[in-house]
Amino acid sequence: MLYRTEDIATEELGQLFVETQLDRRIIDSLKERTPVVLVGSRGVGKSFLLRVAQAELNATITTNRVLPVYVSFSRTSLIQTSDPLQFQHWMMARMCHQLQRTLAKSGFVTQPTSVLSGVLGSFSSSPSKLEQIMSQYEESWKTPGQQVDPTGIPDADMFLDAIEEICSQVSLSRISFFVDEAAHVLVPAQQRQFFTLFRDLRSPRLTCNAAVYPGLTSFGDTFQPSHDATMLALDRDILAPDYIESMKEIVSKQAQKQDDTSLIRALTAHGASFSVLAYAAFGNPRTLLKTIARAGKIGSSQVNETVREYFRTDIWSEHSKLAETFAGYRRYVDWGRKFIEDTLLPELKRKNDAGLSTDKSTSCYFWIHRDAPQSIKEALRLLAYTGIVSENSTGIRATRAEIGTRYAVNLGCLLSVEATPTTTGLPIAAGLTPKRMTEFGQNHAAFADIANVSAVLDSADARLLLADQLAKSVTVLDLPKWQLDGLLKIGISTLGEVLGTDESTFKKIPMVGDIRARRIMNAAHEAVFEYLSG
Repeated sequence: MLYRTEDIATEELGQLFVETQLDRRIIDSLKERTPVVLVGSRGVGKSFLLRVAQAELNATITTNRVLPVYVSFSRTSLIQTSDPLQFQHWMMARMCHQLQRTLAKSGFVTQPTSVLSGVLGSFSSSPSKLEQIMSQYEESWKTPGQQVDPTGIPDADMFLDAIEEICSQVSLSRISFFVDEAAHVLVPAQQRQFFTLFRDLRSPRLTCNAAVYPGLTSFGDTFQPSHDATMLALDRDILAPDYIESMKEIVSKQAQKQDDTSLIRALTAHGASFSVLAYAAFGNPRTLLKTIARAGKIGSSQVNETVREYFRTDIWSEHSKLAETFAGYRRYVDWGRKFIEDTLLPELKRKNDAGLSTDKSTSCYFWIHRDAPQSIKEALRLLAYTGIVSENSTGIRATRAEIGTRYAVNLGCLLSVEATPTTTGLPIAAGLTPKRMTEFGQNHAAFADIANVSAVLDSADARLLLADQLAKSVTVLDLPKWQLDGLLKIGISTLGEVLGTDESTFKKIPMVGDIRARRIMNAAHEAVFEYLSG
């Protein structure tokens, strides 16, 4: 199974793409002139949709004359210099470098001018000055605190002038950037710098689109989400009529690509058990693929065990990891888990047991008063970031006409407390209604533990301790078992060793040639960047 978009070659996108109405609406919006900020939890498919939009623009470039430039900011966790504006300088250098590569790959040749040379670098030397600066920032994790001279990095105005000249020289109507992993979600200073640049880089010749995580997003003082971009949420509706079929098609296409005939047969033979896994995945394709791989033949006993293990243990391990990586968030992380496991899930189960025996109505919804302590809201945002909960709707009236926000808890977590998820899972999913939401007022007793905790997320102890993280075992990475086994066989045991090992070493993995070595190395690097970002 291919869990990550980074593992998928451009020519394979069409083979694995399962289009829904939501996906098509997002892709079409990404191709338009108006900037888009795509919001979604890890694994829901943000990167995939960016890549599909890029591919579709490339396919029509001779007629529409829009050049798509895909750039990932996943390496931001490695930047450890003394430059207070290190992220701002690095991302501009990164965008310039990727623009140069895309122009060359697409066959567009520009005539050097003073503006273009300053943005694209020297046309006669490789690597260019900007590429060298970018590399120095990205290699700074090896010597934290080093100085990097940002002289030569263009500002936003110079970049826009260069875009204008490029479009004029090669007859492009527009250049569209697709920025993935836009900014470190738990470093608000980076987010503010990114969205300030995002707003500044807007002109008739340039569109910036970005993919971000839900929950903790600091837009800064100049960027206004409702005015400066179209905000789109990638939340797959598990109650949509075509939800199960679209999720089944995602798995089927993966199985066909891998020539996994046993999985194809299992999807047909165990339709109900598959549906339980699909609902438990809560609209997240990566979660579905991982649980399908774990469930094997998708029989009821395997599915029951998978739901209980994955959604009681694995998904919470991802969330609790935030407390290890970012000490400043520990109390929010710990409270969030306690609230969901000890308070919310038991109450929802009680309601669902009663509902299934009477009117068949069930719930995965809960409501938080708008005046609840800010620390509670921050804890919920962390839960949204890791996909444990999702924001369903704001400004909802509850009992006594009070106003608040309605959330939904991950259905997999809810099904994991059932004795046999394959027996009760489908009736629970079929009966879901927001009307049975569980309400938590502004002074609910469950809030007492952190009600008065200061929610200052810029504190120094919330920053990444990079050296400690790079010393961790590769087994913490979200990679298929065969890839982890391959890394260990060739002596790569820590995250730092993954980043410090060149491609030739990856070729030593048994049965791995040049092409697969490059893919495995890229996948391993992306898994490290994802881990470091929280």
